[in-house]
Amino acid sequence: MDMILDVLIAGFLVMAGVFGFVGSYGLLKLNDPMSRLHAPTKATTLGVGGVLLASMVHAIAFEGRLSLHELMITLFLFLTAPVTAHFIAKVHIHRREETGTLPSAGPDAIWATHNTPPEEAESTDQPQ
Repeated sequence: MDMILDVLIAGFLVMAGVFGFVGSYGLLKLNDPMSRLHAPTKATTLGVGGVLLASMVHAIAFEGRLSLHELMITLFLFLTAPVTAHFIAKVHIHRREETGTLPSAGPDAIWATHNTPPEEAESTDQPQ
């Protein structure tokens, strides 16, 4: 039974290492900032999740206790990483893009990040 648990823990750690490596490699090698943002937020979140899963299995199997610290860290990580990535993406859009360079927003014709209707934007751009 110990051998099976050791293999399970090692599998979680290897999975975590692979995801961490892929996320780090993507951060360095992808071309544009939005792609660079995607690689570490997805892959390294899964990498840290794998380490935490290995730690939880180890605590249950070898220490005989249920460790909720890792579960709380995992929940916090899975809740905050997407929110942080969203805010970083919004800042990128605000700093790099202008209303004219954005693709079509669809039937309402406005973007959430540039939500001033075109006729209002034109009236505020002119000096008074």
